[in-house]
Amino acid sequence: SRASAISVSAESCIPAGLRLGPVPGTFKLGKYLSDRKEPGPKKKVFSYAVPPVFQVRMVRGELVDEAGSSALEWIGLIRAARNSQEQTLEAVADLPGGQIFYRALRDVQPGEELTVWYSNPLAQWFDIPVTATPTHDEKGEERYICWYCWRTFKYPNSLKAHVHFHCALSHGRPFLHHDH
Repeated sequence: SRASAISVSAESCIPAGLRLGPVPGTFKLGKYLSDRKEPGPKKKVFSYAVPPVFQVRMVRGELVDEAGSSALEWIGLIRAARNSQEQTLEAVADLPGGQIFYRALRDVQPGEELTVWYSNPLAQWFDIPVTATPTHDEKGEERYICWYCWRTFKYPNSLKAHVHFHCALSHGRPFLHHDH
């Protein structure tokens, strides 16, 4: 599983619309997404960074890390966004089934963590739920409920990932919305 203790952040401003990639390997964004940032295996990158942090900057129009490595070497460490408020990148493809890239949704400021979630067309291609409607628990806090197994989640993308990758009761059935 992916180490959530590792993060990738901007060292300089990353302009809106910049594309990173293509994303190498099998694409399973969100498979290990959790409602919380769980401790995972640690990989020491810089002696002064705990937890490990990859900082990336623009060099001649390309994003590289501090060692000068291209995005292909660290793009898989970018954490899945739990909700749209923390999302800085979206996963996109030029053609259905084509290579996947990450695109900056807005200007990403220095020090900001890079987080990614599926664009709506890519989510539909992979049969990932596009929306999730919250309910409120007895304390009045927003929660997202799996309508197949009734497990609750704090964040919408955690629910979407659960439905697609983990819920044994949902496989082969379309995602149900709160109003159904």
